Amino acid sequence: MLSRTADNLYWVARNMERAETNARLLEVGARMSLLPTAQGFRSDWDSLLRASGNLAGYTEKYGAPDQAHIESYLFFDRDNPNSVASCITNARENGRIIRTALTTQVWDALNTAFQELREIEGARTRQDLSHLTDWVMRQAAMLRGAIDATLLRNDGFNFLNIGYYLERGDSTARLMDVKYYVLLPRADFIGTGLDNDQWSMLLRAMSANRAFHWAYGGEITSAKIAHFLILNPQCPRSLITCVAGMNNHAARLAKLYGHETAATKAFAALLAELESQTTDQIFDEGLHEFLTRYITQTAELGRVIHESYLSGDIQ
Repeated sequence: MLSRTADNLYWVARNMERAETNARLLEVGARMSLLPTAQGFRSDWDSLLRASGNLAGYTEKYGAPDQAHIESYLFFDRDNPNSVASCITNARENGRIIRTALTTQVWDALNTAFQELREIEGARTRQDLSHLTDWVMRQAAMLRGAIDATLLRNDGFNFLNIGYYLERGDSTARLMDVKYYVLLPRADFIGTGLDNDQWSMLLRAMSANRAFHWAYGGEITSAKIAHFLILNPQCPRSLITCVAGMNNHAARLAKLYGHETAATKAFAALLAELESQTTDQIFDEGLHEFLTRYITQTAELGRVIHESYLSGDIQ
């Protein structure tokens, strides 16, 4: 497969997953803003900008955190390359470039999301935030369903999934980190009713609340949440699930092309590291420190993926 085709498939997935992440971040902010967090170090919306990596760009354009401006910056703002509108537009353009590598159903899902986005932008002042976030998650799910149901299990399918899993792991870490920033630095609030309410809101925003209770039942605690969202392979959004997914699809590429790459080895090494971790070790390191390190590792994996597969013709 030509690296140009692989690159566009990879970024179709990353852009749509990033659009969904921003929608979920907005939902986290909206849900947590309803809780009493006066004890927290930062406001919920400031925390959302910091954890998502959008603080510098937002501050340069708007200054102090403001809910209406943050909603606009993360959803509609074309000056923000990570906004929902930018990501969906970019995903559709990635798909248009390699249209012949997509099934009709996959292209229709991409194009429909883009056309409906244009309608939403035309009526943005009348849109409710919960309606917008639900719409994004529905579009992302429809695209993923079309990919899973109609695409051949070939190298293109593998590149799409590597993009999905890389972006999803990063988004899970960032969504969890929003929770850290809200209560920083008052450790005495950990384990309180406020702490547990915030974890519950986070689970709901990630569409993981019912799955969590199926897996663990009973009381929500930070230790259970950390295990579920980081180390539990049954959780579809957990870091270990995402790394295992990248490792699986890289192994399939290695078998198809007849050789391993630096990316193959990097995925395997990170998976082995996560499989050796315990929740106690994570909290000993510090949850924020662990998540920050994972986000840094994700950025490095993106570089290795580019050098291994996307910078020249793939043989």
